Amino acid sequence: MKKIINDRDRVVEEMLQGMVKAHPEFIKRLEGSNVVVRKDAPVKGKVALISGGGSGHEPSHGGFVGLGMLDGAVAGEVFTSPTPEEVYKGIKAVDGGKGVLLIIKNYTGDVMNFEMAAEMAELEGIKVEKVIVNDDVAVEDSTYTVGRRGIAGTILVHKIAGAAAERGLDLLEVKRVAEKAIENVRSMGMSLTPCIVPAAGKPSFEIGEDEMEIGLGIHGEPGTHKEKIKTAREITTILLDRIIRDKRFVNEEVAVLVNGLGGTPLMELYIVNREAHKILEDNGIKVYKTLVGNYMTSLEMAGVSISLLKLDEELKGLLDDRANTPAFKQI
Repeated sequence: MKKIINDRDRVVEEMLQGMVKAHPEFIKRLEGSNVVVRKDAPVKGKVALISGGGSGHEPSHGGFVGLGMLDGAVAGEVFTSPTPEEVYKGIKAVDGGKGVLLIIKNYTGDVMNFEMAAEMAELEGIKVEKVIVNDDVAVEDSTYTVGRRGIAGTILVHKIAGAAAERGLDLLEVKRVAEKAIENVRSMGMSLTPCIVPAAGKPSFEIGEDEMEIGLGIHGEPGTHKEKIKTAREITTILLDRIIRDKRFVNEEVAVLVNGLGGTPLMELYIVNREAHKILEDNGIKVYKTLVGNYMTSLEMAGVSISLLKLDEELKGLLDDRANTPAFKQI
């Protein structure tokens, strides 16, 4: 295992320390916890948004804490759900009196622990609602999931719901908007390499030098199949064909997210984006906004996922609203 770390048992602690030192204008850390919140938290009179999950997906989720997106993010150990107590600390820290929306990726541990935290907060009189993101079209009922997994489309949900909260919508309206985004976002990914969890010290799965894994999850869970590596055009076609078939995107307007899994050069992500735009145009799908980069990674895994979000006027407006976070800036 080759990693630039000090102690495999302290990677999350030292990462969080470094993150806060890098972005003190955006975030602060709750003392004695793995929770980062907006520097101005709690924001009075605004619905607060909390997300999180296992570490190793950076910049998710702490990188999206700030104006127009999340109010707080809870980090578990690498690829491990945060505890209910940690999520509860985050809820209490960001509640500004208008309630808290939990945005949860559909993994069994995350759902269970966030729901337990919500119950703890509600006993103290904090209004809590939740939404569960399940955008991955590749597989259902996978290693860590009942139903579809939540992957990079979660970032678009953060943006949409965060804008709604920033506009001053009430808790149920912010939840409605988040659920609308979830209903209209679909994603699928592939990888060229596995990743290595520091505590394990070995690759998460085996793959041949000339192979790629189609449809894998962001923790290295199995996808639909392995096959010989293909061109960027062929890979993009495989991913988008499945996404477009799953949700009727034809003749619609969409946002596109081309997401790197951590070890893929931007050069290759832009090539995938080029192919995606061609395929979408051929299918009568108009691209309104494009995002390319590392938004939800899987440590050092080489690979890419593509997300499409079907847009209407409401979602377009929220997507265009201002956001200013360590990893997402739209001024």
